[in-house]
Amino acid sequence: MTPELVTQIVRQALMTALLLSAPLLAVGFIAGIVVSFVQILTSIQDSAFNAVPRLLAFLTAFVLAMPWMLQKMTTYMVGILGNLDRYGR
Repeated sequence: MTPELVTQIVRQALMTALLLSAPLLAVGFIAGIVVSFVQILTSIQDSAFNAVPRLLAFLTAFVLAMPWMLQKMTTYMVGILGNLDRYGR
């Protein structure tokens, strides 16, 4: 196994992880901004008001993105496991 091949495998793993986490992180970020803005406008400083809407937004995005995320993870794993003979040299 050459250093270039190892670099390529690690790069592909990191890019897949970034691609899978980006939509959920973006939804969490946007929900946090919106909740903070509403708290500023209404002067509500309750911690439950801060956490619950962000959690619901995150869980909704997770459920909606799950089929796409599973497809991406399956494609990545099939690519890795399909080339095991190439990695063993």
